[in-house]
Order: sequence, then structure tokens, then C-alpha cells
Amino acid sequence: MKRSAKILCLLGLSFLMISCNEQQNGTVNQEINKEQIVVDNLMTRRSIRAYEDEIVPRDIMNVILECGIYAPNGMNKQPWEIRVVDDQNYIKELTDLYLSDMDDDHPRNPKKDPNFRNMFRNAPTIVFIAMEPGFCSQVDCGLLAGNMVNAAWGYGIGSCILMAPIQFMKSEKAKPYLDKLSFSEGYELLMAIGFGYPDERPQAKPRIYEKIKFID
Repeated sequence: MKRSAKILCLLGLSFLMISCNEQQNGTVNQEINKEQIVVDNLMTRRSIRAYEDEIVPRDIMNVILECGIYAPNGMNKQPWEIRVVDDQNYIKELTDLYLSDMDDDHPRNPKKDPNFRNMFRNAPTIVFIAMEPGFCSQVDCGLLAGNMVNAAWGYGIGSCILMAPIQFMKSEKAKPYLDKLSFSEGYELLMAIGFGYPDERPQAKPRIYEKIKFID
């Protein structure tokens, strides 16, 4: 499905929810609609691992990033730094280096995947998040990432939080590419997030509702 069609589907879903909440007199309860649209966005978001080639426009990325930095964080320390890479040469060169370091017999060698394009699940836009170590830093950066991926989905943009590439990014071999991100001294690369227009529509995995309990 092409990107424009996917966005229309999302807009159509939102319109359908608004229509379903119309009152008998033909007016719309705006508060209920807003709540339902937010809930629907959270419930329908999926981790995407197949993307179209198109880079996410920077004006949209700026909104996604702003939503990220408005995440709750302990004592407002904002212990993160964010770098956005949509330079396809950087991604390709780093990926080539990653592949050259991988044993051909590795059971998960991406060279065996005919659809493989880069080490970030083929996403064309990558956000790197580094943290300043501290008591709540990992939690704060997780909330930052959560805000971003959910905001992105509202624009019809898929995402996937990626931890596997981080180990390689911290290796001596990849040091020039990590250095190019220019994180401040004392900050440690924590995660990457791939963003792009989805080329798949995965179903949700089952959730374990029994893990939720109210205590009286």
C-alpha cells in the first residue's frame, strides 16, 4: 500500500470514530472524540520492520522530536541528547562496516535476507538517543522514545526501537560514526529508533491482561 493510501486510511479511521460519536441532534462531542483518537493511536501503533524508501520530512520529524522532549522526566533533568540521521550515505557506510564484521555462518546474518537494505530494519531515518547516566535516566529516555513513536504514528509514520545496533555502534570499528554524532562528554549511546513510512501492517501480539491487578 502506498504512503498516501496509508495516510488516507488513518484519516478515514479517525473520521469514522468521530462519526460514531455523533449525537442524535447531529453535533459531535469533541472531548470524547479527542480521547478516542488518542486511545486509538496508542492501541493501533505497531513496531514496523519494513519501510518504503522515502525519508521522513524534517518538518514532521521536528514535531515528533518536540513531542519527545515534552515527555515526563525526573526533576526536569532531561538527561538525553538526540541526533537525527537521514543521510543515506552514513547509514549505508555504517551498514557495510557492520556486515563486514559479521561471520557468514551467523544464524541471523542479514546477508541472507534479499530485502535487507540497512542495519536499522531498513528505516530511512534514524534517531540516536544518548543519556547522561543518573538515577532515572533510562526511564526518562524510555518515556522520550515512547512519546516519539506514538507521535510518529499519528502522522502515519512507523517506527521501531532498536537496541541490537547499539553494541556495534560502541565498538572500536564503528567509533568514527559514533564520533560523528557528537554527543557531549559523559553521555552514553542508549538506543536507536528507526522511522519511516510503513511497508507492512503487522497485527498486535497477544497481551497478558492477567498481569494487571487492582488492589483494594
